[in-house]
Amino acid sequence: MAAPADSVAVGRPSAPRPGPVPWVAMYHSVGDRSDDPYRITVTPERLERQLAWLRRRGLRGVSVAELLAARARGGGRDLVGLTFDDGYTDFLSGALPLLQRFHCGATLFVLPGRLGGDNAWDPLGPRKPLLTADGIRRAADGGVEIGSHGLTHIDLTRADDVTLTAEVAESRARVEELAGVPVAGFCYPYGTVDARAVEAVRKAGYTYACAIAPGPLTGPHALPRAHVGQNDTAWRLHLKLRLHRLRRRPMEGL
Repeated sequence: MAAPADSVAVGRPSAPRPGPVPWVAMYHSVGDRSDDPYRITVTPERLERQLAWLRRRGLRGVSVAELLAARARGGGRDLVGLTFDDGYTDFLSGALPLLQRFHCGATLFVLPGRLGGDNAWDPLGPRKPLLTADGIRRAADGGVEIGSHGLTHIDLTRADDVTLTAEVAESRARVEELAGVPVAGFCYPYGTVDARAVEAVRKAGYTYACAIAPGPLTGPHALPRAHVGQNDTAWRLHLKLRLHRLRRRPMEGL
């Protein structure tokens, strides 16, 4: 006699429930902000207070790779992803010592097509120097995950096919050569993303990619992030974290 359909269903393992989208903070430069028209800079003193706030709340900053690996194991609810875009030289002096002091990890997204250059894509300035190959290796030796931010910091949603492939796939190969380790993460310049860019990143072999507010594209290859700036005091960070938990619905693969 066949078992009732409902009893068979009860015995089946249930599919894993999608988890809440992890919280990932987006930083850029850490240093002098006397001239900061794009609000991309926090002072080391402000970063120190922000890392202390995480600690008081029982949270710890980690690289995105570590965060996603913990989530895949069913844990990581006490972890926050810390990302630093563009690869400014002040990461080594302004951010890395604080990250190490607070026992935090981070992901640094660099531009292998602009080694030793500056942020020429910001027309209002000021010009901020970018890490050389040696600086990137120093960050990697300091325990920082190195990811790609593309070759030259262009809007991928406006790139032709040849340029898109170079910015995504070639940049990964060059960052791997620089860092001496496999590169898992990509970060969309300007945070702009569309389905074509997501597919290019996935095809290039990245495990994950960071955006800003990718909307329906949200997933492992289009992770939302929260901008963190100089004005983000403990209270503002608390609000940003709460809003994230309220607004980001659970997603498959996260």
